[in-house]
Amino acid sequence: MRNTIPFTSASTTYRRVTVDDTEIFYREAGPADGPVVVLLHGFPSSSRMYDPLIPLLADTYRVIAPDYPGFGHSSAPSPHRYTYTFDALAGSIDAFLEHLKIERYTLFMQDYGGPIGFRVAIANPGKIEALIIQNANAYQEGLGPKWANIAKFWQDPDAHREQLDGFVSLEGARQRHLGNTPNPERYNPDGWADEFAMISRPGQREIQASLLYDYRTNVEAYPKWQKWMREHTPSTLVLWGRFDPSFIVAGAKAYLRDLPDAELHLLDAGHFALDEAADEVAGLTRDFLARHLDAKGRSKLR
Repeated sequence: MRNTIPFTSASTTYRRVTVDDTEIFYREAGPADGPVVVLLHGFPSSSRMYDPLIPLLADTYRVIAPDYPGFGHSSAPSPHRYTYTFDALAGSIDAFLEHLKIERYTLFMQDYGGPIGFRVAIANPGKIEALIIQNANAYQEGLGPKWANIAKFWQDPDAHREQLDGFVSLEGARQRHLGNTPNPERYNPDGWADEFAMISRPGQREIQASLLYDYRTNVEAYPKWQKWMREHTPSTLVLWGRFDPSFIVAGAKAYLRDLPDAELHLLDAGHFALDEAADEVAGLTRDFLARHLDAKGRSKLR
């Protein structure tokens, strides 16, 4: 597909900042004056999911990948001290970017990164240079069959605790990675084992239950996100692992209704496309950014 993808030997740095009494851990690499790409991770992962991608972008771009509160190495306050909703997570990431004085950036959104990223974008439309969407759903038709059972949990969490049990189980983590892939031998099981260890820490079940229940607000917000895309028409790249049973291909194609100029690529990969197609994702991302951003990282549409 691409002849050469530059790989930088520059080290990723691992930093922490405190924002609104919450410690945010983040990975950063690339030139300090480079165009900024903010990588927003999915569930039950962390910024670690971007380890294969960061060195493939960091020769040119300043890459910043935070862990949300309650995830990865960021602090995980008790739900009595921090309200675990997608509004709150987006507010924390927005405040984090303000703390770093990041004025313009491209958002790379995967899974939970979609609901968080769209909230950040709506709050800061003038800061968004482009969107890269990797299996981050914004359409009803993108919800796979499993969501019918999750909707039962939204209606009555106490009566459908089995949905939460599956959501935070080792097998659930494994299936989120493998999905319907015909190539399970390409997947490193350390990925889901490490994620399961993270969500098995004390207090995590309550945190993830709150977010699973709050996910209903994302589905309710789909029309708002779609309206924002139609009105602001950001340069957009949609990368979608076709083997994802959670967010199905119909959700990828739906973006073209609101963003007819968006670029869509269906990948032979799953929900976490970097597991199987990191080089392809990096090549498509670099090509897209080179064509849509100027030397200062600003959208050529401005």
